[in-house]
Amino acid sequence: MNQKEINIKNRRATFDYEIIETFTAGLVLTGTEIKSIRSGHASLVDTFCYISSLGEVWVKNMNIAQYFYGTYNNHEARRDRKLLLNRKEINKLAKAHKDAGYTIVPLRLFINDRGLAKLVIGIARGKKEYDKRQSIREREDKRNLARLMQKR
Repeated sequence: MNQKEINIKNRRATFDYEIIETFTAGLVLTGTEIKSIRSGHASLVDTFCYISSLGEVWVKNMNIAQYFYGTYNNHEARRDRKLLLNRKEINKLAKAHKDAGYTIVPLRLFINDRGLAKLVIGIARGKKEYDKRQSIREREDKRNLARLMQKR
């Protein structure tokens, strides 16, 4: 079975946040959701994670488009989805989430080699405006250097 590589990134997250630590979590999905992800119809724009009072990690506002061939059993596009992590990782996330200035941000959604959907989440701290300008400057310098190396 030769299927295309699914790798959906949250590009805005690395621009707006400084990533401290990352975790890979499984997702609790319905049948039409995984089919839609495998066809590449998902988005991580404006997505964030929170920890419920029961000690569970949930991803909120993740858009998985309705499956085209789905029937009346089709899923809701922007429902909250539970993340599967072990207790040690959840405790680490909960501790960081309580600290002021830190948040849990989804970074990348992918299908692993076993065919399961995985979400890479990160503990992040918001960047200041001058940090964002510095990131833009570094990216432009890298692009200019690559352009000069191509000309040679």
